[in-house]
Amino acid sequence: MNVGKSSSKALRLLSRPPARTYRSHPIRTASQCSAPGPSNAPHDRPHFPCVDAHAARESRIITSRSSSSSSASTSSGPEPPYARPNPTSYKVYHHDSPVPLVYADPLPSFDIAYETWGTLSPRKDNVILLHTGLSASSHAASTDLNPADGWWEKFIGPGKALDTNQFFIICTNVLGGCYGSTGPSSIDPSTGEPYATRFPVLSIFDMVRAQFCLLDHLGIERLYASVGSSMGAMQSLAAGWLYPERVGKVVSISGTARSSPSAIAMRFAQRSVLMADPNWKNGFYYDGLPPHTGMKLARQIATITYRSGPEWDLRFGRKLRKLPDDAPTRPDRARTPALCPDFLIETYLDHQGEEFCLKYDANSLIYISKAMDLFDMTAPALAELRLDPPPPRSGPPPLPPSLAAHPASPAHAQYHHLHSHSKSHPPPPNPPLHLPDLAAGLRPLANTPVLILGVQSDILFPVEQQREVADALRIAGNQMVSYYELGGVWGHDTFLLDVQNVGGAIRGFLS
Repeated sequence: MNVGKSSSKALRLLSRPPARTYRSHPIRTASQCSAPGPSNAPHDRPHFPCVDAHAARESRIITSRSSSSSSASTSSGPEPPYARPNPTSYKVYHHDSPVPLVYADPLPSFDIAYETWGTLSPRKDNVILLHTGLSASSHAASTDLNPADGWWEKFIGPGKALDTNQFFIICTNVLGGCYGSTGPSSIDPSTGEPYATRFPVLSIFDMVRAQFCLLDHLGIERLYASVGSSMGAMQSLAAGWLYPERVGKVVSISGTARSSPSAIAMRFAQRSVLMADPNWKNGFYYDGLPPHTGMKLARQIATITYRSGPEWDLRFGRKLRKLPDDAPTRPDRARTPALCPDFLIETYLDHQGEEFCLKYDANSLIYISKAMDLFDMTAPALAELRLDPPPPRSGPPPLPPSLAAHPASPAHAQYHHLHSHSKSHPPPPNPPLHLPDLAAGLRPLANTPVLILGVQSDILFPVEQQREVADALRIAGNQMVSYYELGGVWGHDTFLLDVQNVGGAIRGFLS
């Protein structure tokens, strides 16, 4: 599934001289870009290292088909690592019978990569299914097989939000991904070649169905909880909706039950620059160069949506990069601005794009981001997908392991009482027109305890969308909705960084 695979035929094709030639000069990183302007030769054209960096990257790909940055760590801040996992460090479940898809014929077979933490109880009743965001792998935390930190390292472990002393946690790479699960870069058994864009368009519901095939294989009938952030929050809600009798609790962090036009627009912009890369070739690039330039630009756009302006004002302000020691200066003139990254925020975005562009499959980004756009749990949208809503769960919510191990006692009733009296928020003064339809769509979750966390600085999934989910659930009759809004300046990525507040809310809800 590695994006960097190539054949000898591809390398022969790549050895042809490029159509466009570049000036002969040392290639520097984008953050070292010199300003355009007069040079020793007055009529010589200026050069732009931030542009030439794409050609330099292409040369490196051709000479060495390895992802040289996969083990590099970011030094520009607390961003989580999105390194390519080692195929020997996760388990793979192969499902050899068809799984139904919402928008296409059933997928004949598929693989799901997964990792686990904690110990499965004898009754298999302490399982938490952790859902990932768009580009994350199954490596949510370190394991014996892979001691590298995972993308939710500070939230998983003994005494942490997902307490491995109590719970058995499972995290998968989603269907459509490129980190061990079947996706566009996988081999199509009918052709012997990568699916590419012949891969079927997916929905969030398809991803969840594939995960529950894994649970069936493991003999897990019920989940104690379904937990997810960002796209994972969509999957968590979808899991509770599809299988209300099998999902005990739902945790939805910085997510939505209905993708908004603004979020769709942001993801469309990412797909547009990616698909405009000449190397994309309608998705059939696996025997040649990947669309690395488009991926870098797409990641830069995405990063803008993941953080917040106030954070960047505190972190970067309007500061400029430090000039190289040998940079020419004029004491009688202000510093000459550069057209390549010059402000620190520009160098940060450039760095984030460079770190990511060879770590993830471009087609997976296109397919999974499209699945996010298509997500809509309003009743009319679900009816159009021919998804029949199941009845709400019939029994009480599951007891935490600390209580489940003991005979029935007054503590059990007190636990259920606490769940039915959760923190509320003011009703919306001007409820959206689709709120009644969303409430009708979420009716299968009426008897499932749900924790919803929103972040006030989130611009990708604005906090109004989390309030909307809480309102819709309560209108649907759910009296076990816990809703909290978090402050801070980290924006959408708060779910990755705010261990105290995000982790504390999860730990309290689960225990």
